[in-house]
Amino acid sequence: MYDSILIPTDGSEQARRAMYHGIGIANAFDATVHALYVIETKAHYIFTSAGHDPGELEEYRDYGERVVTEVVDEAAEEGLSAVGSVRTGSVAQEITDYVDEKDIDGIVMATRGRTELGDYITGTTAEKVVRTADAPVTTIRHRG
Repeated sequence: MYDSILIPTDGSEQARRAMYHGIGIANAFDATVHALYVIETKAHYIFTSAGHDPGELEEYRDYGERVVTEVVDEAAEEGLSAVGSVRTGSVAQEITDYVDEKDIDGIVMATRGRTELGDYITGTTAEKVVRTADAPVTTIRHRG
């Protein structure tokens, strides 16, 4: 039923809860886990239009690599194959594009999260993904 599960992450506690749920599903089907972090295009625009050095965006890329690696490592601890990716763009669009490009069978994501960098990444993003993705989406609700 599932050969591949995408777990978009922003590194928040809510995203970690979604990660564990997604890895559980992947484990049940021996599916490959795909971890994805998206650097929001708006963040890139704000940095460059405010006169910041574009090199400062490396902080976002480094953070993305860190949170993607966390998902990949957790999946590997369960004996699953896992791959990670960091992209830049509109978060919901990048998630749905990734699903199409990699022929993903299911998505597991938080309904709301906040990164240590202070960005809200999910919320309306989850709603957009649910409405537009060509794969089933399991959302993990924020408990606040």
